[in-house]
Amino acid sequence: SDTGWAKRDVMQIVYGNRNWNGPINGISPSYLTIRDWSFTSGGPFTQTDLESAARVALIGQTIVANLFEPGEEPVGAVIRIKNVPFRVIGVLAQKGQSAQGADQDDVIFIPFSTAERKVFGTSFIGSVGAMFGSTDQVEDLPAAAEQIREVLRARHRIQTDKEDDFTIRTQVDIGKVQEGTSETLTMMLFAIASVSLLVGGIGIMNILLVSVTERTREIGVRMAVGAKRRHIVMQFLIEAMTLSLVGGVLGIVLGVAGAKLTTLIAGWPTIISGDVILLAFFFSLVVGLFFGLYPANKAARLNPIEALRYE
Repeated sequence: SDTGWAKRDVMQIVYGNRNWNGPINGISPSYLTIRDWSFTSGGPFTQTDLESAARVALIGQTIVANLFEPGEEPVGAVIRIKNVPFRVIGVLAQKGQSAQGADQDDVIFIPFSTAERKVFGTSFIGSVGAMFGSTDQVEDLPAAAEQIREVLRARHRIQTDKEDDFTIRTQVDIGKVQEGTSETLTMMLFAIASVSLLVGGIGIMNILLVSVTERTREIGVRMAVGAKRRHIVMQFLIEAMTLSLVGGVLGIVLGVAGAKLTTLIAGWPTIISGDVILLAFFFSLVVGLFFGLYPANKAARLNPIEALRYE
């Protein structure tokens, strides 16, 4: 496995007459492999750069956009971080936003030793990462975490009966937290959707009940000329499902527009599934059918003679 470490802080970066506040990351060379970074130009720094505390930097696409003119080649340029000059030796390929909505391209990587001695002024290592060759080795993560724990306890001189003064999190742990958050949000959205469907269904039922009252004479005429109860029931169920379907279509249009607007304004990628749209149509029909049953049956049970006398 490869291991790497990193420390991060937000600082002002200056190039010419331009400046930008961005996150400075002091890293080891293997950190780039762990995080699967690639380059559009230039390349990574080496172990020699790390050992000599070389003043070299790797910059992300957001940094390029804010410090350099369009078409200008950043590789070879000298930027200043905390008034310390750094030569740009690599431009990182675009990654876009993370799952948490953070801009992954707003980043500068410098050798950890350089960051420690010339930028941050501390010898504290913020995090250690480990990566295995393939995703089918997830079962090895607990053993790797335990090895790291033993090394850190030895480095921190923690006695056997004392608790750790650090925290180790694996990707599995992070995944579980994110999964729990996702499940909570899903339940909240389900509850909101259920209440919305209930309110909408009750609204449809009330509209149809008013319609039955206002059209009592019309219903009586239909029955008098031969319409059977099932015809009356079918008429009102179709009206209920039509009302519900119109509301469903409007909701789908607003939902798609909201998703597109979110992508446009916030830059968050949104995926609109055709299955979800079909499910929305289906639920619209079901809500209309369910909440239309009572008004439809009430209309069908009217006495034709009394209905014709209704004013």
